[in-house]
Amino acid sequence: MIPTLEWLPTGVNFLDQTKLPLEETYVLATDYKQVATVIRDMIVRGAPAIGVSAAMGMAIGIDRSTATTLPALTEEVALIAKTLAETRPTAVNLFWGIDEIRNLYFALAAKDTPISEIKSAIVAKARRMYDEDIAACKQMGAHGASLLPKEGTVLTHCNAGALATCGYGSALGVIRAAIERGHKIDVFADETRPFLQGARLTAWELMKDNIPTTVLCDNMAASLMRQGRIQAVIVGADRIAANGDVANKIGTYGVAILAKEHNIPFYVAAPWSTLDLQTATGDLIPIEQRDAREVTHSNGKQMTPHGVAIENPAFDVTPAKYVTAIITERGVLTSPYNDSIRAMSKQPEPELTAV
Repeated sequence: MIPTLEWLPTGVNFLDQTKLPLEETYVLATDYKQVATVIRDMIVRGAPAIGVSAAMGMAIGIDRSTATTLPALTEEVALIAKTLAETRPTAVNLFWGIDEIRNLYFALAAKDTPISEIKSAIVAKARRMYDEDIAACKQMGAHGASLLPKEGTVLTHCNAGALATCGYGSALGVIRAAIERGHKIDVFADETRPFLQGARLTAWELMKDNIPTTVLCDNMAASLMRQGRIQAVIVGADRIAANGDVANKIGTYGVAILAKEHNIPFYVAAPWSTLDLQTATGDLIPIEQRDAREVTHSNGKQMTPHGVAIENPAFDVTPAKYVTAIITERGVLTSPYNDSIRAMSKQPEPELTAV
């Protein structure tokens, strides 16, 4: 399994996803500010991977702090958290990762734990979150595999695979699990303009696994659905509201509408950390606006007239009524999502074994 990110003695090492599929190069972040840049610049991307990256950013910031007193370190922790929180606003996993480390820090600080012991515990926690993310993806695969067709073509949008997580993947993890169980599945990967996560990343990692994959321009799905060439759609998510509305890469909403029109099941696979029970509906999810250059340029070449206005939201929101099921490591959620999400949130968390 090619590591999306990895804790090393020298820092946090990230596979540079902006260089894929033609170059496999890595970026080493040796402090929390560099981790923030890696997240902001989409060297690492995908909600689960962003969450663990943020946790590791917190951990490296705390571990390498020169503070000699708890009050001084507490001030630094606040600055580290603020810096990381300002990178990408839509993926709720980012804030989950920050909070997991920050909450542990405050719990230890409240007991006057020695700083050296706090640092060791924080680093151990961040590294454990990496292992737990892979285990969660495997659990999602186990829960969701039976939902996919025994034979047929599955459409996916953006990249919700090993590259969007610490390994195995959420949506692509479900596809992998189904194939491991004997399903004969091939994949249509939307190119996913403007950052081309489908064409560059999904196609790359599925080809690594010898899973038959065809890249589509984003505007081809409707025609192929009408021809009966797509049996299911599965995507990931960056935030899921308490009512089941799903924020995912821009273009997902359109795919969901098309699937509904053609009676094709539309599945979302995401770890429980992607569910935001404090946000009632998708209308309240903040949508990141990214640099216009992602739209105006391709491979460094300008493709649009000088001065033309550009709209570049990174995500859209798919209303819950278009979602057939939400697959998590805790189990499968179905409509009405307000009820199923609330009920599942009251269940004890499953024990995740690192794999």
